[in-house]
Amino acid sequence: MSIVLSDQDKSTLRAAAYGAVSLMAAATGSPQKAATNAAIALRSATGLVGHVLAANAKDIELKGKTVAELADRVLPALTAAMKLLGEQAPAEAGNFHGTILLAIEAAQIHPDKANAIAAEMARKITAALDAGVAPAAAAAGPDRPELQKAIEEIVDSGFVGVSLRVHDERGEWVGSAGTAELGGAAKPPTNGHHRIGSNTKTFTATLVLQLVAEGRFGLDDPVVKHLPEFGLDERITVRMLLQHTSGVFNFTGEVYEDGTIAPGIPIPYGTTGQEWLDNRFKTYRPQELVELALAKPARFEPGTGWSYSNTNYVLARLLIEKVTGCSYAEEMQRLILGPLGLSGTVVPDASPELPEPHAHAYYRHGDTTVDVTRQNPSWTSTGGDMISTTQDLHTFISALLGGKLLPAPLLTEMCTPHPTGIPNMDYGLGVFVVTTDGGGTVISHNGAAVGHAALMYSTPDGRKTLTAALNCVDDANLTIGAAFQNAQQRLVNEVFGGGQADPA
Repeated sequence: MSIVLSDQDKSTLRAAAYGAVSLMAAATGSPQKAATNAAIALRSATGLVGHVLAANAKDIELKGKTVAELADRVLPALTAAMKLLGEQAPAEAGNFHGTILLAIEAAQIHPDKANAIAAEMARKITAALDAGVAPAAAAAGPDRPELQKAIEEIVDSGFVGVSLRVHDERGEWVGSAGTAELGGAAKPPTNGHHRIGSNTKTFTATLVLQLVAEGRFGLDDPVVKHLPEFGLDERITVRMLLQHTSGVFNFTGEVYEDGTIAPGIPIPYGTTGQEWLDNRFKTYRPQELVELALAKPARFEPGTGWSYSNTNYVLARLLIEKVTGCSYAEEMQRLILGPLGLSGTVVPDASPELPEPHAHAYYRHGDTTVDVTRQNPSWTSTGGDMISTTQDLHTFISALLGGKLLPAPLLTEMCTPHPTGIPNMDYGLGVFVVTTDGGGTVISHNGAAVGHAALMYSTPDGRKTLTAALNCVDDANLTIGAAFQNAQQRLVNEVFGGGQADPA
């Protein structure tokens, strides 16, 4: 898109952005590291904001010898920046808002350790941003009324709240509808943290393919070569894990074509809902999940069918850790989160915490509705445990499909469709390859995580993306399921001109 801001406007944006970084750095115990982390987050910005923040920053003047004097200059600049974007580039107002929030979060280098000074500074920066939101939102609203209407109707269908982010030829649009929690009035944060469920698989598959690119193992290597301790069928390859063609039993249970159900670990759905709820802070180790799955009969001979199995991606995690000698989280940080500046994305392992800000997740059993925002995600492991934001999901899928994470041949392998038996929806390596009603192709992976759901869609070149976060009241009967499918379909239709809903 064309740059419509004056040089003075651009200077205001840069001063506000880097001023926020300076304030947060001063409030932490490690200012140099905090400033570095936050600056990386700023440089991850996309669109007009990204263009402005990436430019030479010599025109920034941050006068003031004390933190208080610096705050007196920076906080009004943040409000002014939000207002001018609302007036001159409304599609970028939410982008700037979300980028600054990611930067100040990145500056808090020990989020698990309380720092009252840093927390208070983060609150002041957020308040300064929000003071400029109202004019920006008013200016941006009429730009994409069809998108706002769509998410409001999705809320009406049964969701507590929805946040949506769209990047296309018209720029960026960000909006939310509904509420962040039951009985509350505040809308869901437009770039809040949420559990992304099976979107985790796309991150995991990308990490595996990056290790293939590094020569750590081959895509068609037998997995047993690297993980001999599990006694895997020697015909199962790395490719089959990512493609769901290994035939290994799904540790969260299998539903066969004749309707027969083979249970796995207790999950929130079906007859084990109460057991899951009562034990939602239990820790499962990846080896335990794999061993449980391998104790069950395989669904089919390796390579002879397609069946979605979380076990494949837990094996992929163990493969990553075995060949690198590092944890999955460390490798994710080295190859994806760090290079892309995805400071809002978390590999939680067994931690039940969800960083602020976030919308709440709920689970209803009988007459009781429980807030399950805090839950131990290790029961899905790398089949669906990660936490992210709509901005980070956009940055990730856009960079991935834009060729920034994988060599072209491996990206082609990733997006090569393999039949699933689902009409107009095939599977590559960690992604669904969807044929839209208009005959186009969309690359996607969606996910759900008990009261939270995430959508991630992109054109194959990464230039047009849709990312969304939904929060709801879940239950053992998956009552929200039909509304979730309809929500996916509605948003794909609005942004890409029609398509199939992702069943994951």
